Amino acid sequence: MAAETTLAPEPFTSYAAVGDSFTQGVGDPGPDGRYVGWADRLAVMLAARAPGGDFRYANLAVRGKLLDQIVRDQVPRAVELAPDLITFAAGGNDIIRPGTDPDDLADRFERAVAALTSAGGTVVVSTGFDTRGVPVLQRLRGKIATYNGHVRGIADRYGCLVLDLWSLKTIQDRRAWTGDRLHLGTEGHTRVALLAGRLLGADVPTDPFRPWPPAPYRAPLDLRRDDVQWAREHLVPWIGRRLRGRSSGDLAYAKRPELEPLEAPGTC
Repeated sequence: MAAETTLAPEPFTSYAAVGDSFTQGVGDPGPDGRYVGWADRLAVMLAARAPGGDFRYANLAVRGKLLDQIVRDQVPRAVELAPDLITFAAGGNDIIRPGTDPDDLADRFERAVAALTSAGGTVVVSTGFDTRGVPVLQRLRGKIATYNGHVRGIADRYGCLVLDLWSLKTIQDRRAWTGDRLHLGTEGHTRVALLAGRLLGADVPTDPFRPWPPAPYRAPLDLRRDDVQWAREHLVPWIGRRLRGRSSGDLAYAKRPELEPLEAPGTC
């Protein structure tokens, strides 16, 4: 589709990232313990091409947020900042909740995209991940695919670019994820940043689709034990928080609420 293959204008001088834990960078800690993540890594690549080093970056994302919360709290701020580039990844926390209708979710997503494109810059929207091979979450694969179809259609209608995470097969490797299997690790975030940089016409240092080295053999029984441990340590507590109406981001705030120059940024 044109939304995936047409490169955005270069270079950018300002970038605002909107979303949840994925965009906040959960799972990718920096040297100081603060999250880095794919959006920060993308900002580094874009800053390297900005004229005279004039580049500012805001990351409004907060972990655990649902689409409506992101639309209420982050979208108006992104429009107010009016950057050259906005990335918008939202709806993942909604999709994995029981009973969510991906068609209804997409209608709300589209209203947010309409608002973001009104700011006048380039907007990049993100598909959901392919959960094939992930215990429990693989049952949501059809619902995620339906939502992704809507995201692509919305991107076409509003002239957005699409960050196609579904087709980034290298992040289906378990080594791309943290132990909770809900958040990418450092290598996973790096590959997403490389994919986003390539989509935007930046010079990326390596291929996001490069294959992983062969993984050591593990017996099926060991893999099954891993699944049981994961369910006990991560899945059950996550379900418990949702049943109580709680989220890991209830007391969290955006790490970069203003468009500011990068200071001692990391690299891909």
